[in-house]
Amino acid sequence: MSKGNKQDPVETTDDVWGSALAEQALASQTAPVQEPEQAQAASTTPAGDRVFPPLQNNTGSDIAMGDIARVLDVPVQLTAELGRTRITIKSLLQLSQGSVVELEGLAGEPMDVFINGYLIAQGEVVVVNEKFGIRLTDIVTPSERIQKLNR
Repeated sequence: MSKGNKQDPVETTDDVWGSALAEQALASQTAPVQEPEQAQAASTTPAGDRVFPPLQNNTGSDIAMGDIARVLDVPVQLTAELGRTRITIKSLLQLSQGSVVELEGLAGEPMDVFINGYLIAQGEVVVVNEKFGIRLTDIVTPSERIQKLNR
């Protein structure tokens, strides 16, 4: 078997790795040396800021408005609840048109308004141009929401 013009695959691989290592060594020898002040500044900057620089250099309300603008078009589910009740499947199957289901909520009592399943307000039913609506009478504060979650 003669080698002819074909190269030994082991020699080719060694040559490629050898040249890559030589190139890396040459690059590290010619790399610019950082001044001590630059090295110290780089080491005191948090890694997150070096990798992911801040999006804006503004402070205060400008950042808050920029952050809220990102979520203004996110759809949420609003649910208005008049009241709740528990019934058996037998009672459910007996319901027909005109049946009355008694709810735990009292007439005239404020209804609960939920966003994505979280209580955010209470309100009352209103009719505007022959359509039902909700007039919010009490907004639940974030601290009240947290207290209700802890219960």
